Amino acid sequence: MQDSDQPRSRLSQVAAGLRDFYSGPYRRTFARAQQDEDDLFLVIVMAEALGVPNPVSYYTVELLPVVYDQFHDWHRRMGLDRSPLDHFSCC
Repeated sequence: MQDSDQPRSRLSQVAAGLRDFYSGPYRRTFARAQQDEDDLFLVIVMAEALGVPNPVSYYTVELLPVVYDQFHDWHRRMGLDRSPLDHFSCC
C-alpha cells in the first residue's frame, strides 16, 4: 500500500513546488485583488446603510451579520478613523 502512496506523495510535492514557482511572485498581487473584491462586496452589502440606494437590499440584508465583523477593518483601510454609520459604531 505504501508503494502506491509514495508516487502520489511525490506528485503532490511536485504540484506544490510548481504552484509556488508560478504563483509565488504574484502572491501579493493576488492577495491585493482578493482584498479589493472583498471590499467591493462589503460596500455592495452595506450600500443601503451607507446611503446608497440598493435595488437588491432585500437579498443583501441577510448578509449583514456576516460582514459586520469585517466592517471595522474595512473603514480603517478606507482611511476613516471612525465608523461612517451613525447607528453602528464598531470602535
